[in-house]
Amino acid sequence: MTLSLVVGVDAGATSTRVAVHTLDGVRVGYARAGAGNPTAHGLDKAVAAITGALREALSGHDGSRVVASRAGVAGHVERMLPELDKSWADLGIPSGPRITADVEIAYAAGTPSPDGSLLLSGTGAVAAAIRSHRIDRIADGLGWLLGDLGSGFWIGRAAARHAAAALDASSPDMVFPDELTALVLRHFLGDTRGATARDTADRFVRLAQRDHMRLAELASPVNRAAADGDPAALAITRQAADHLVSTVRRVHVSGPVVLAGSVLTNDGPVRSRVLDLLAGEQVRTAGDAAGAAAWLAAHDHLPEESAASVHAAFTGP
Repeated sequence: MTLSLVVGVDAGATSTRVAVHTLDGVRVGYARAGAGNPTAHGLDKAVAAITGALREALSGHDGSRVVASRAGVAGHVERMLPELDKSWADLGIPSGPRITADVEIAYAAGTPSPDGSLLLSGTGAVAAAIRSHRIDRIADGLGWLLGDLGSGFWIGRAAARHAAAALDASSPDMVFPDELTALVLRHFLGDTRGATARDTADRFVRLAQRDHMRLAELASPVNRAAADGDPAALAITRQAADHLVSTVRRVHVSGPVVLAGSVLTNDGPVRSRVLDLLAGEQVRTAGDAAGAAAWLAAHDHLPEESAASVHAAFTGP
């Protein structure tokens, strides 16, 4: 008997994942590749990453067995469709993927419920009300410069601001005003320090301005510092959690609230406070996004009850 297959793609700004499943959820292929977001890395690199991961995930399987595909990609990606259609055709897949907002994929990674809300905090931050698996209303997601409150970038920038202010207020010979400042400087400068606190501050600020997205990398060490009881890190992570919950409260009406993104899916002070603030809600944690994309692809070929029953098989480890 020939089994039908579905393909799910999670094309992120950091990496791409492709999952191949049977309609009943059995995973038969999985692959990872580089960044697949065309806005962040350009069309050619994004298409190459997705195509490479698809080829690897589909290895040993007949592309003609694929009955549906979903690709979760952020941003305006219409220009990707012709290129992806060609890649799918080259692998013998009858039709190209349906592009789906990454927010909808992230929500589906946490629940089979058609209605609920997503709260995501990774490099950026966004909340969305979901109805019938589609975005109904969205809050924040406005980018690092004007929004993304409570995101990894926001946490890192808050820590960097604290460090810059601490160095600026220091006596000329004080290079390590406090633990959080030392952590931030270690991230940007290693063991290198200036002759004075001001010299150190100037070098640190130049590096941060030169590559501002490195600030998001501070989220994990700031979380660890907060878990260790550092007062400044605790204050930042508490405020981040408060921002995130305030954002999701603007859109949430009913149903589960799915937590997604590295800041909220990994244990730490931000996730812990968010869970406390959302006590009483049906909180779920997102699983595998590529598997969720494959589940959405399969959803149109399954009765609603059957789709819900196999959801965990698609999104689990």
